[in-house]
Amino acid sequence: MSITLENKTHGRYIGQSVKRLEDGKFLTGKGTYLDDLALEGTLHVALVRSLYAHARIVGINTREALQVPGVVAVYTAADLPPLYAPGSGGRDARVVRHPVLAQGMVRYAGQPVAAVLATSRASAEDALGRVEVDYEALEAVVDPLVALEDRTPVHPQLGTNRALERKTSGGDVAAAFATAHKVVGARLVQQRLAPTPMEPRGVVAAWDGAHEALTIWSSTQMPHDLRSEVAEALGLAENQVRAVTPDVGGAFGAKINIYPEEILVAYLARVLAKPIKWVESRSESFVATIHGRAQVADLEMALDPEGKILGLRGRVVADLGAYILETTLGNAPGTLLMLQGPYAIPAIEVELVAVYTNATPTGAYRGAGRPEATYYLERLVDIAARELGMDPAELRLRNLIRGPFPYKTLTGAKYDSGAYPETLHKLLELADYKALRAEQARARAEGRLLGIGLTTYVEITGYGWDTGGVRINPDGSALVFTGTSPHGQGTGTGFAQIVAERLGIPLERIHIVQGDTLAIPYGMGTAGSRTLSVGGSAILNAAEKVAEKVKRIAAHLLEAAPEDITLTEAGWGVRGTDKAVSLEQVAQAAYNPRKLPADLEPGLEGQATFTLKEANYPFGAHLAVVEVSRETGEVRVLRYVALDDVGPLVNPRLVEGQQQGGVAQGLGQALYEGIRYDESGQSHSTSLLEYNLPRADQMVWVEAHHGDTRSPTNPLGVKGIGEAGAIGATPAVVNAVMDALGIKHLDMPLTPEKVWRALRQELGR
Repeated sequence: MSITLENKTHGRYIGQSVKRLEDGKFLTGKGTYLDDLALEGTLHVALVRSLYAHARIVGINTREALQVPGVVAVYTAADLPPLYAPGSGGRDARVVRHPVLAQGMVRYAGQPVAAVLATSRASAEDALGRVEVDYEALEAVVDPLVALEDRTPVHPQLGTNRALERKTSGGDVAAAFATAHKVVGARLVQQRLAPTPMEPRGVVAAWDGAHEALTIWSSTQMPHDLRSEVAEALGLAENQVRAVTPDVGGAFGAKINIYPEEILVAYLARVLAKPIKWVESRSESFVATIHGRAQVADLEMALDPEGKILGLRGRVVADLGAYILETTLGNAPGTLLMLQGPYAIPAIEVELVAVYTNATPTGAYRGAGRPEATYYLERLVDIAARELGMDPAELRLRNLIRGPFPYKTLTGAKYDSGAYPETLHKLLELADYKALRAEQARARAEGRLLGIGLTTYVEITGYGWDTGGVRINPDGSALVFTGTSPHGQGTGTGFAQIVAERLGIPLERIHIVQGDTLAIPYGMGTAGSRTLSVGGSAILNAAEKVAEKVKRIAAHLLEAAPEDITLTEAGWGVRGTDKAVSLEQVAQAAYNPRKLPADLEPGLEGQATFTLKEANYPFGAHLAVVEVSRETGEVRVLRYVALDDVGPLVNPRLVEGQQQGGVAQGLGQALYEGIRYDESGQSHSTSLLEYNLPRADQMVWVEAHHGDTRSPTNPLGVKGIGEAGAIGATPAVVNAVMDALGIKHLDMPLTPEKVWRALRQELGR
């Protein structure tokens, strides 16, 4: 373990595979999720959602719905002030925000049109079918390439479907392609994905008239952002709004946004002075929660005879859906930023066009631009290896960046640290690549379709600043405060390990406080794999402040100099002696002014912040081995090896959990998942019967390995791990399938039918 902390106790906690402290309550059914909240007098909301992807609302008749027992009211846009979900995109973006309820037009199937309030959820849902909405159907545009033509404007007031246009360029692209020995290219499609967390979204809000304050509970990743946006929408001061995140059953980026339902529920709670609750059904989540990916790239790569990459050019078209939410415009620029990947490419010119369509809005989903960029590069590299007759591993090794670091790319990224060729070499050694290729040759001689796929990647993680606090109670137990917000990653365990390491407190004596804006004044939540590098560093800074006060109190109790006090196995003692006091003794003294030095105030706590001035860039290499059935086209993943370098590991068990889960989602995109729309904009993926998540028996156990290249961007030296698996797995699996089939390209998902048809139609097998 290479982490350096002053007076650390030899990695007693940091670097250890500690079991998650949070899991006890979940395993015993004692977790509290959004739908578990039951406030007295709660009214339940059910939403009438558009049946059409594009239509004019001619009229809404609510009379019959109001006759349903238990129904209190039915709201339409005419009953509300102008309310919108927040969304932004920078000066060069044409932003149309999402109205809370449709205002005369619907622009995607599933858009909220009316809200039914009732004394029970069942009554509210019973009334939905009795709200009569008269629609005038209009032509819908669901293909982003068709949307480029502007024949069917999603928002006529813009005069175009183009919401954002950007270009990244550097080097002499024209010369690179003019002098190239080989130019390879492909149209590469990133299908729409549904994030599908185990727990769909939900929100509860309650107005306290006595204190003129609103409390809103939401399964959000961003409680402080939610507080700010709700306050602005309702015309309240931020100190009148408290946002609380209960236990959250997964998010994957989809719960970063503040959605129309959250603004609507908060508004209704304020005006009715009643607790209001809305919980998303699984079928709703497929049309109402953002989708991920949704891009089409036409790219070309130029190479010399030795396989050196000379240039990259082309266009990426991003499908934004019908409206802009907070993360909608984040994916596409992120794709441009990371399009150089880990390769030394001397010339790049790529255009980005992001377009509106009559579909569910898109947004951040585990990786948000980085999986897209990696997929494009890694497919092109494999296509190039095939065209040049080179081994894909060798082609990568000839082009990987070797430094020096920090390394500035042509697309604008600044890689903080890296060891890309060394990582790929190590992966090939761990997987015994030569033996795998020999096994593949034997399998082919037997008529079996065995494929090997590689990915080398670099991604960007971490941003912004955050707060941390550590408070030691008189009995020596600790409260740790963080502005990040958990949704299943085990962050509380990692934070506790940092504090335990620095202060010598047993893990079971540490309690993490997070996800409550009343307890933590400010925080930037959890997104972009920022939790440990930013939130953890803030907590470390707070723990350092506490440690300094502990030293002074211990020195006073031991009649020694503070600089001679160090943390030992026996407690806080005098360096070079056996004299020591326990943290409990220090804490008791801290709350007794008579036992303190005259210049110290009572109490034992520290508050701190940490600002990540530059992002960090995790990297790695993955390898997949697959076998394809000639008879059915089914793809079976036989082996998966991942080497991810995220710097020092605070908890290897947590890191491996992220690796396993990320690979599962990447594999799901490669082989199974995809949102399907017909030409009229109707979704054919509105349940788990139609949207094919990978099952446990279709998943492979990941042979997870770790590098240890420290990041200079934060005191822990760490980088993010949350998205690595989803970035590396998709191209590794697709490359393996193409290697097995011996063909140039098939678009994802590589379903048995698609592969079966390729075997027969393209290969004549």
